[in-house]
Amino acid sequence: MTGVDEPSELRLAAVLAAFSDPTRLAVVAQLTAAQEMPCGALAVSVAKSTLSQHLRVLREAGITHTRPDGTQRLLSVRRGDLDKAFPGLLDAVLGALTSANV
Repeated sequence: MTGVDEPSELRLAAVLAAFSDPTRLAVVAQLTAAQEMPCGALAVSVAKSTLSQHLRVLREAGITHTRPDGTQRLLSVRRGDLDKAFPGLLDAVLGALTSANV
């Protein structure tokens, strides 16, 4: 599976499973704040190979979009698609993350 292309293809179980890890939540929070950023700029304390696996889970769940730009890969959250498929879910998850300081 390479990822979800259309909002109608998003599956709640896959999205919630992707949100179940603190590292992936941190990535989503950073991407939401920055709107778009290169993979290498993410501030997470995991090995590069582990980060790649986390990014794969987020991409395959349809949470993130990866855009090649020269030698970099720029990441962004598919906020519009997520809000269309699951209104308020992303805000609720990010709000809970902020209040819990996970």
